[in-house]
Amino acid sequence: MKIKIPHNFLYQFLFFLSIVIPYLDIFELTISVWSFALLLSISRNYSLSLIKLIIPYILILGIAIFVGFSYDYKPYFIIRDITYLLKPVIGFLLGYQLCKRNFQNAFKLIVSTGVFIAVCHIFVILTAIFVYRAFTVADLRLHSGYFSDYEIYTVVLILFHKQFQLNYSRKKFFILLSIVGFSAFMYLARTNFIQFIILVLGLKGFLVLNKKSVAIIGSILLVAISSYFVIVSTNPRRNAEGVEGFFYKIKVAPMEPFKTKINREDYKDFNDNYRSYENIMTIRQVSRDGVVPVLLGKGLGSQIDLKQEVYLGDMKLRFISILHNGFMIVFLKSGLLGISFYLFTIFYFFNNVKSEKEIINSINLLFIGTGVFLFISNWVFLGFYNLTETKSILIGFLIAYREKYK
Repeated sequence: MKIKIPHNFLYQFLFFLSIVIPYLDIFELTISVWSFALLLSISRNYSLSLIKLIIPYILILGIAIFVGFSYDYKPYFIIRDITYLLKPVIGFLLGYQLCKRNFQNAFKLIVSTGVFIAVCHIFVILTAIFVYRAFTVADLRLHSGYFSDYEIYTVVLILFHKQFQLNYSRKKFFILLSIVGFSAFMYLARTNFIQFIILVLGLKGFLVLNKKSVAIIGSILLVAISSYFVIVSTNPRRNAEGVEGFFYKIKVAPMEPFKTKINREDYKDFNDNYRSYENIMTIRQVSRDGVVPVLLGKGLGSQIDLKQEVYLGDMKLRFISILHNGFMIVFLKSGLLGISFYLFTIFYFFNNVKSEKEIINSINLLFIGTGVFLFISNWVFLGFYNLTETKSILIGFLIAYREKYK
């Protein structure tokens, strides 16, 4: 029996590797693999649509470089900021290039990669439970991961498989949905649940405003608000285990990134609202130096003083250069001018023209959902700047597919 190796096996493997590597949470390894894959798959031409998305990110980096000359920052932090700010650009280009090399099996490749990640995650979950005795929500997430945007996109593609010409049999559909759906759910990530709902609403066409969509979104918001108040009324405990612990995270979620006053001496208040604390410190420390930093930021290598040491991951830090909020990191590096460019990269996803081809319309609707989700993702998870995200590769991939299919 002969084993047939696809002619584009290298590019399939590069896509698979580029999506999987960030889950190891080693940024230096991620950026090295992405850069290497980018060079191996370099393309002769790029679409105007892709260039429109990339230019604002380059302008943000350009402002940060220009402003950085006015300060005496350490070279290590300058170089690190360059790689962080370039990550979305590399991701978009890489996804675009790899789709052109994998056009015929594009969506199958996306789903199969997501299934592999899901199987690995389920194995990690079982290891966390039976080896490390991770029985609380906090412990389970600590050992098996905090979120996975890519798996949510995979679940959505499986759910709408006919629209993306995957056409699974009933049996295969339920098997794939069970594997990836269970894995995605077990991250127990509030943001991923919101992402799933938004992308589904997007593909259903309910994010394109009309009377029907307004009624449906209004009904969903009413149910969500009512459910939230039911959870609040049960008064879940902060250090509770299992479902109660998850309900507590939902209870504090609405105010967690938006509070304007945090008591640093109160551990509970500080820990539960840490993202807000970062935002407060960023705005305060950038604005205290005058109008110019507010408009142009403090450049590459700039950091925020948290006023006390904080455990972030496995490190104890007082000065940080990477924040949890995508808008705030752009504000820190390139000011309000950078924010204006950054907003364009979100509104970009709403500018889609209707097509007679169903698959193109489906991609456009998925992009609209992505645009809506990016407002939330940027506020709590850095959007495309997140060190472990792979959405940028997927978006670049879909842009190339849409252009090539046309």
